[in-house]
Amino acid sequence: MGQNIARTVLNNGIVIITGENQAADIISARIFLRIGSRYEPRHLAGISNLLSAVLTKGTEKLSSLDIAEKVESVGARLSTETTADYFLVSLKTVSADFTDIFKLSGEIIRDPSFPEAEISLEKQITLQRIRSQLEHPFTVAFSQLREMMYQEHPYSLSSLGTEETVSEITRSDLQKFHQTYFRPDNIVISIVGKISNSKAIALVEETYGNWYATTPLPKLNLTSITPQPNTAKKYQDTQQSIIMLGYLASHVNSNDYFPLRLINTYLGNGLSSRLFVELREKRGLAYDVSAFYPTRLDTSNFTVYIGTAAENTAIAKAGLREEVERLVSNKLSEEELEVAKNKLLGQYALGKQTNSQIAQILGWYETLDLGIEFDSLFQENIAMVTTAEVQEVACKYFIEPYISIVGPTEKDGSTINN
Repeated sequence: MGQNIARTVLNNGIVIITGENQAADIISARIFLRIGSRYEPRHLAGISNLLSAVLTKGTEKLSSLDIAEKVESVGARLSTETTADYFLVSLKTVSADFTDIFKLSGEIIRDPSFPEAEISLEKQITLQRIRSQLEHPFTVAFSQLREMMYQEHPYSLSSLGTEETVSEITRSDLQKFHQTYFRPDNIVISIVGKISNSKAIALVEETYGNWYATTPLPKLNLTSITPQPNTAKKYQDTQQSIIMLGYLASHVNSNDYFPLRLINTYLGNGLSSRLFVELREKRGLAYDVSAFYPTRLDTSNFTVYIGTAAENTAIAKAGLREEVERLVSNKLSEEELEVAKNKLLGQYALGKQTNSQIAQILGWYETLDLGIEFDSLFQENIAMVTTAEVQEVACKYFIEPYISIVGPTEKDGSTINN
């Protein structure tokens, strides 16, 4: 990723990752905060997402229109988003405009005004999105699976929250949440592009250097997860059944993370993946079939899914489970593992070509407490995984799945096939 990457910590606790790249006249920055749905009390589920929607809608000095004009007048990009484990402000400009847009982002982060009209509008938009998701079988199936797996843990809910919780969030709640978690000792800033490391650090110091936290960061107390594999079904008037098998899996700070990433690549990554070839190409059971394994600070999930004709629900579910559990009873061949490694590492390399991608990866690693050295450690650890380790990890996690099925009833009124 280059030799110009540096890590600096300001006196107020802000961590800065900088990387000079003179190849193009572009600078990208990512401002990470260690908040997100993982940090939300259950009665305020969705507050991080709502905060991300209204953060750019006004500051103590600027209106929403003022902010939009400042960004659009120079062709810059400035956006916000929230995930399970972090909150993110992203910006990208040509080098001549970077200082102004970065300072604008600092004003947005430090002094949002949370206009009541904007809050009301964004709440309505969020509620519409939540209701819209109920019409999508895949989303419904994953929501059902997630709730079974994570129970009272924040990961059990969508980052959007629920209709009930979003409806009850007030401006006061947003202000309190912002005051609690938007603080310098909870921020990671990554800046990559046509700017020297020293100038980038000086700009962060100028924008944030006089900002200090006055209270301790609240301690996070998360509900423990008790494994209770179960099956849940929901009936919808759809053309296909969605079947998901979920297994509780390791967080990112575990050595098991690397074999699981390779298993995910082997089973569900692309048209040459095992699930696609076996269940769609050879057996014709799948409209769509794949796997995913999110990178998480807490217990993650390894999920495989298939979309199939309703009459094939039972056989597709059995085939899906068969392919996962095959890894428990049979080692991958050296060739299969090598193909998975090459595919994963190749895609990883392609994912860090631009300034924006590099800023994202480095800031994300720091936010997850992995450090910027994880970039090289990830590649080294993936390369060292053996077929025995893959089987060992499969035996550890692929024991009994949580099963979520969403699909139509049969024409005679009977329920989804088991």
